[in-house]
Amino acid sequence: MAIIKFGTYQKPNVEPITTDLDWWKPVEGSPTMRTWIEHQSEDGKYLTGYWEATPGSYRVKYEVDEFIHMFEGRATLTDNGKEPQTFVAGDTFLIEAGFDGIWKTEETVRKAFAIRAK
Repeated sequence: MAIIKFGTYQKPNVEPITTDLDWWKPVEGSPTMRTWIEHQSEDGKYLTGYWEATPGSYRVKYEVDEFIHMFEGRATLTDNGKEPQTFVAGDTFLIEAGFDGIWKTEETVRKAFAIRAK
């Protein structure tokens, strides 16, 4: 068993991935994202780190579970056919695999995440 210390969300330990994640498709505005993967399990099914996105909207379909804690920003998530839910700095929430909808970043978001692939 190991304990792994991350950098902070203001100063991660690793260089960011600056391209959009494969399953995120821009639909409104010109959003950008940066992803810092601080840890990945040997089998690649568990990822943790930090993420940042600028205002705009993405269509996204989750095939993973993602635990999120937002440090900064505001985002509204709308799962197809359901009521929009807005999250702000300080919120902690889980997006389960199967979410298929819109992630709208209204104010630049900075978050910590833990992703578990099925």
